[in-house]
Amino acid sequence: MAHETHSPDTPLEYRSEIGRLNIFGFWVFLGAEVILFATLFAAYFTLTGSTGGGPLPSELFELKGVLIMTFLLLTSSFTCGLAIHEMRRNNYKSMIIWMIITMLFGVGFLYMEISEFILYVHEGASIGTNAFWSAFFVLTATHGLHVTIGIGWMFLILIQLFKKGLTPGTAKKVFISSLYWHFLDFVWIFIFTGVYLLGMVGK
Repeated sequence: MAHETHSPDTPLEYRSEIGRLNIFGFWVFLGAEVILFATLFAAYFTLTGSTGGGPLPSELFELKGVLIMTFLLLTSSFTCGLAIHEMRRNNYKSMIIWMIITMLFGVGFLYMEISEFILYVHEGASIGTNAFWSAFFVLTATHGLHVTIGIGWMFLILIQLFKKGLTPGTAKKVFISSLYWHFLDFVWIFIFTGVYLLGMVGK
């Protein structure tokens, strides 16, 4: 079997066949994730009028907190991109720094989201209040769970990077985790506009 040769411009994560296959497979996985969130969005929009017995979203949604969450998550997408940029430059230390910063922004987002959930429950809006709030909490909490998984995933990758250094194998994992993270930011844009901004109409 002939030894694979690569152009010096070939990104590190694409320099092995298993790396290319894993990246392709992850794109397929993201397709399944799109279907999952599309289903949750469809359920949410179907139940937007089912608010009997609980507060209206326009009474609880606050633009300031949602903007802060949006800033944290979208900025984390930028820093995640910087981590990949530094990885492509073979700048190991800078890549690590930007990955850690990305995780910290993610933690900040989760803190804001959990604080928001607690506030809503205190105001009488919980997952059991009515169909609308059930759909809201399932959609947003599913996204929040994915963010939590993303942070944990990056943490485990950092451990591997500290042990093995930057290799085609670890570079592949860093790149795939970045695809996952950018996907979560993409989903959040729809939550921000379709759930929060539309929910504030009539406030």
